[in-house]
Amino acid sequence: MEELLLSRWQFGITTVYHFLFVPLTIGLSLIIAILETIYVRTGNEMYKQQTKFWGKLFLINFAMGVVTGIVQEFHFGMNWSEYSRFMGDIFGAPLALEALTAFYLESIFLGLWIFGWDRIPKVLHAASIWIVALATNLSAFWILVANSFMQNPVGYALRNGRAEMTDFIALITNPYVFYQFPHTVLSGLVTAGFFVLAISAYHLIRKTHVDFFRASFKLGLVWTTISLFLLMGSGHAQTQFIAKAQPMKLAAAEALWETANPAPFAVAALIDEENKTNSFEIKIPAMLSLMANNDPNTPIRGINDIEKEYIAKYGPGNYVPAVTPVFWSFRIMVAAGSAMMLIVLAAGFLWWRGQLEAKPCVLKAVLWSLPLPYIANSTGWFVTEGGRQPWIVVGLQRVEEAVSPSVGAGSIWISLIGFTVVYALLAIAAIYLVQKFVRQGPVDTPVTPTKPAAKGATLWS
Repeated sequence: MEELLLSRWQFGITTVYHFLFVPLTIGLSLIIAILETIYVRTGNEMYKQQTKFWGKLFLINFAMGVVTGIVQEFHFGMNWSEYSRFMGDIFGAPLALEALTAFYLESIFLGLWIFGWDRIPKVLHAASIWIVALATNLSAFWILVANSFMQNPVGYALRNGRAEMTDFIALITNPYVFYQFPHTVLSGLVTAGFFVLAISAYHLIRKTHVDFFRASFKLGLVWTTISLFLLMGSGHAQTQFIAKAQPMKLAAAEALWETANPAPFAVAALIDEENKTNSFEIKIPAMLSLMANNDPNTPIRGINDIEKEYIAKYGPGNYVPAVTPVFWSFRIMVAAGSAMMLIVLAAGFLWWRGQLEAKPCVLKAVLWSLPLPYIANSTGWFVTEGGRQPWIVVGLQRVEEAVSPSVGAGSIWISLIGFTVVYALLAIAAIYLVQKFVRQGPVDTPVTPTKPAAKGATLWS
């Protein structure tokens, strides 16, 4: 069905564009709030300039996130009207609350923050950006409440061919939310940390605004290191939850066709989806059982057994996701996360030794690592969404049942090409503005090279 394929491509492209900006907005808003709080408490003008510099980049990113996010809302009526009809009673509630309790707060207090410099008391101005940061994360919570219902439906009843909400508290306390939300927020913190590190490294390499970006680098290093460790912990917890709540997603992410006890972790595999087997594997024995259950001697169900269970439960059909892209997306995400951890630990060690600025190769590695969190975010999100296929709402509605029946392929082609071209132009404009302000640096700070930090200096010295 061409309309279904095109609709999926259109929503997928929109989502990838949107999710390039969301994590940075989540994390950078908190960094800016912390910087301004330090300025208010200490009166140090450098932290005011830090707040303004990173705030300028935040605003560009925030604007792009809003533009791409609004278009996603239109898709539910344009291409996915059957999904909206089936799920509107439930899906609409958290989206409405996101607008009422988060987006309006962001918009109002962000305006106050932009135009309130030196016009309102410092404490109130700092409070404004804290409200923006909290509202940004609250926005993510409501969106993930809606998404978590699609992954793990709770608090509903089926009436007249529709899913209707019966328990709002069950909806917002969905256990899927409490694994997905922290992982998403921590991904945003890591993205923001690498954003700060990469830009700071750029100026340290060029020896411009050195004192300014040395301070930024120190903050980014501590921030990113802590966030990465927490992110890895939350990812492990989420994997263990998915092993119980969505066993097919876990099996697909591991290309595990047959139930195994203990189950190995496949580092790499040549996957034959047609014959439901792997022609070649590099495996770590018992590692998947250990990851999923903290016990190397527990069974993990394979794709074939889970599919038989689903056929008996839901009727004839194909309940296996696209295993190859889910499998490799998961490994790309893990590889990107591991690379980020190695780079941060290496930079942290050299900073502690007072040798980082004398090692331009490490600073360049930090600079060129900026795409890594974006790659990890996009591939991780693909595992989340691609791994639940063929369901759009797990156990309740399949993807092919959700597409709009009255929208033709020609109309979708026009909007798909139009949105993609417009997004590409907006992305080019955003990248141009960001690189312009990054190269310019903090305009109120003199461009003077200074000596590297002394050997043995602490992260906060």
